[in-house]
Amino acid sequence: MISAGKEVTIDYTLKVDNEVVDSSVGKEPLVYTQGSKMIIPGLENALEGLEPGAEKTVVVPASEAYGVINPEAVVEIQKDKLASEETPEVGMVLQMETSTGQPMVGMIKEIKENALVIDFNHPLAGKELTFEVKVIGVK
Repeated sequence: MISAGKEVTIDYTLKVDNEVVDSSVGKEPLVYTQGSKMIIPGLENALEGLEPGAEKTVVVPASEAYGVINPEAVVEIQKDKLASEETPEVGMVLQMETSTGQPMVGMIKEIKENALVIDFNHPLAGKELTFEVKVIGVK
C-alpha cells in the first residue's frame, strides 16, 4: 500500500484540457518516494493508500499542481540585455540566470520594438491537470 517513505512505481498519462501532454506509458515508468515531494502535492495525496495494480483518474487543481499564474513572473526585458544570437519568436523558450546565478526558463509571449515580454511561470501554471495512473509497484 502506498504510504510515506515507500518507493512507488507508476505509469501515468497527463492531460490538460483533454489533450495528452505527457505520458510514461510505453516508456520508463515514474519511480518516486511517497511523501518526499518528488511529485506534485495533489497527485501524491491522491495516490496515498493505493495498492499495486490500482488504477485511478486524478484531477488536480492548479493550486495543488504548479500553482496559479503569478503576474509578477511575466516581465519585460530589453532586447539588448539578451545574449541570444537567435532571432526571438513568440513561443520561443529562453534559458537565463538570475543575478544570483539561479537558472530560469521563460517563454517569449510578446515582441515589442526594443523589448521582449517573457513569462517565467511554469508552462502548466494555472492549469487543472488530469492524471490517469496505474500503480505498478510499491516497496
